[in-house]
Amino acid sequence: MLALIDCNSFYASCEQVFRPDLRGKPIVVLSNNDGCIVARNREVKALGIPGLEPYFKIKPLLKKHNVHVFSSNYELYADLSNRVMDVASSFSPNVEIYSIDELFLSLDGMNCDLNQYAKKIRKTIWRHVRVPVSIGIAPTKTLSKVANHAAKKHLKLNGVCILDNSKKWKSMLKKIPVSDVWGVGNRLTERLAEYGIITASDLAQQSPGSIRNSFNINLERTVRELNGEACMPIDEVIEPRKQIFSTRTFGHRIYSLNELRQSISTYATRACEKLRNQQSLVNVAIVFIQTSRFDDLKYLRSKTVHMPYATNDTGLIVSELNKHVKDIFIKGLPYYKAGVGLIDLVDQYNQQMTLFTDYQPNKRSRLMEVVDKINAKKYGSIQLASNGFNQDWKMRRLKRSPSYTTKWSEIPAIK
Repeated sequence: MLALIDCNSFYASCEQVFRPDLRGKPIVVLSNNDGCIVARNREVKALGIPGLEPYFKIKPLLKKHNVHVFSSNYELYADLSNRVMDVASSFSPNVEIYSIDELFLSLDGMNCDLNQYAKKIRKTIWRHVRVPVSIGIAPTKTLSKVANHAAKKHLKLNGVCILDNSKKWKSMLKKIPVSDVWGVGNRLTERLAEYGIITASDLAQQSPGSIRNSFNINLERTVRELNGEACMPIDEVIEPRKQIFSTRTFGHRIYSLNELRQSISTYATRACEKLRNQQSLVNVAIVFIQTSRFDDLKYLRSKTVHMPYATNDTGLIVSELNKHVKDIFIKGLPYYKAGVGLIDLVDQYNQQMTLFTDYQPNKRSRLMEVVDKINAKKYGSIQLASNGFNQDWKMRRLKRSPSYTTKWSEIPAIK
């Protein structure tokens, strides 16, 4: 059996952890630069307020219903996510972290009442982190997603739904539209409708072979999983990314080459941290800059940059990228977004070398290790000067809550 633990309205729930006065109140969280609504809690959905709407359009409606509005606080969300994952992982030796607010647990060999065990998990996470979660338990990942959906939707289940036999999941699948099945998107839903497949139950009743012939092997696996046949085991090993991108829109249009270089340096620094975290090196990177598609002057250019050798040295990568920004920069344009991509990655400890291949000096590798260790204790303690100091171009987060758990200056005080 597998358990899917999913945090309820995660971003909104994070905003309530240090603001218990907001529990039971409507909350929305905005995207970068406070552009659109990207997260709503149950209370907002009950008001009929739609998601993914531009904030400026829906602002009067939010004000009318006294909805609390927050900018995205990624530092807080990431830290609380790590805490949830740490607590949940203590309940099983086999864990797969699926996303920032979801993880799968293997419950094989658990000789206990699964309902009581799930309730214990929920209670422990709440006690330690104060983030509410729902838990779906079933023989397969796809069915555990179905169970989790039911646990969230039906309050009488108290956050736990167990589909441990075919009678239970067949009954549940009849109530779920096929569009809500894990891995079935809008386009695939339209194609399935042409075959008369409207509900999850309809899909489960199809022949796996015919589904594979008409669609693909992934949908065949979904059909098998909906019938209790596990096709997607717990994946405990996180595969290294084949590419790493770091991009952001600016808080306002920028016009100077110096500010663009600051942004490229900042984004490359973050990408390099991810690169070293997965123990990889990069051979080729790209840098791009662009104006907004809503501006009269539309411009998008990128430059491919080859490193002198496979490296994870932030200083070298930033230097090489910023050398080429001027090649794609046009003076006078209102730049809206920039980004960095590390696209040709190799394993740090498994490189194909030759007698004539340059390689990263050991002293630079050791320096990066020291920098990462210091920044792990207090992020941003050591940064490149090329990142800039004021960074007026950074994205707007005018309604950001304090980073309660990651900045000493913003730790909540008890009065």
